Amino acid sequence: MTDYEPRQTRPAAPQHTPAIDDDGVPASLAARMVRPGDPNYHRFTASYLRSGAPALVLRPETPAQVQDSVRFAHTQRDVPLGIFSAGHGLSGRSLNHGGLVIDVSALNHVEPLGGRLVSVGPGARWIDVARVLTPLQLAVTSGDYGGVGVGGLATAGGIGWFAREHGLTIDHLRSVDVVTADGELVHASKTSNAELFWAMRGAGPNFGIAVSFEFEAKPVAQIGFAQLTFAISNVASFIERWGAAVEASDRSVSATVLLGGSRPGQLSYAMATVVVDSAEPDTVTRRLQPILKVDRLANQSITLATYEEVMGAFFEEGSAQQGQGEPHAHSAFVRHLDPQTASGIAAFLSSGATSFFTMRSVGAAVSDIPADDTAYGWRDANFSLVAFGSANSGIDEWWDHLQPHFEGLYLSFESDITPESLARAFPPAHLERLRELKRRYDATGLFRDNFFIDPKGRLG
Repeated sequence: MTDYEPRQTRPAAPQHTPAIDDDGVPASLAARMVRPGDPNYHRFTASYLRSGAPALVLRPETPAQVQDSVRFAHTQRDVPLGIFSAGHGLSGRSLNHGGLVIDVSALNHVEPLGGRLVSVGPGARWIDVARVLTPLQLAVTSGDYGGVGVGGLATAGGIGWFAREHGLTIDHLRSVDVVTADGELVHASKTSNAELFWAMRGAGPNFGIAVSFEFEAKPVAQIGFAQLTFAISNVASFIERWGAAVEASDRSVSATVLLGGSRPGQLSYAMATVVVDSAEPDTVTRRLQPILKVDRLANQSITLATYEEVMGAFFEEGSAQQGQGEPHAHSAFVRHLDPQTASGIAAFLSSGATSFFTMRSVGAAVSDIPADDTAYGWRDANFSLVAFGSANSGIDEWWDHLQPHFEGLYLSFESDITPESLARAFPPAHLERLRELKRRYDATGLFRDNFFIDPKGRLG
């Protein structure tokens, strides 16, 4: 594989954004709206990875106020529109510069409904969900960080610590209440507005604002929680062995590994986090063995923990988000980390084009769901890959070169919002179906700032 010269990029030219008519804000929202200079405005100047400077933030507290917000947004047709729950979307499109933001963080209820069902608002964080469900010995696949908002994850897919055993977040979803682009409140499930329910599970941000989710949680007591550091001398070999070990593991095992940039001939390190859904120490140890043997361990910590403790492991309450500029990251799925894929990734890591690279496990229970059951379509992948870099690091050229090894991408881990990227995010038949539904539910493209599915577009 040859080296690649990074593409030369130029800053985007400033664009004029029409002024927002905040005099027309509905009375139900006026007392809580936020504008530049207001005391609460700083919360909307940075998300997890991206800066923001919206002209107006609406902060509804009820589904009816979300309806009012959407109807007002219709009167501001030429301004950007962001939907903000917790600000962790990697592309940062919940915020904007000079536009309108609808902040749903006040819709943050977490209410057990009996049995395994739980009602959750889009503004709740997954640490809040874990705090309610842990005493009930229940859990939902919910990403790997407790500060993430429910709304963004539960409409994109949701890859998390129980994915291989219990599927994605959207696979726990039984119904969702959505404010659609016409300002109507619609209940969607497999038996009511089923096509909208299909679209909300994987492409939700294009179809409305979810105001309440009903999930079916799964029984989870204590779980094995392992944090491992591997010292590796051959990166390609490590990647291949890691992939084989994860795929061969019991379904109760879900894992993520982080690798930084490497240099040939130098010792590299990989940091892994592995969850085993078992409260029995001997079972945890036995099911970890294939992964522990992947390469030489430099450090390890293996404990029993609760769902709440795992979701809170990397979470600090009250920490401010400080994202600046434009994030630059790429996502992909792969079925297997075969020798060719592993060698390509190793060369990419040694190029200096990426600052760090992660491989998250999917497969197993995720693959049990037929691909056409949800808008999320890449059910046969065993791994989700994410690479971070900069616009001038060469990451784009390297990622393009690796595309033959990839199949699809996960929008929540992708910062490129171009039509080409969108076309890789969904299988072709899924994307055509989504365009047809976009014409039905949002023909004028109100929800267009977060990986816009153009209702007028066609494949090919």
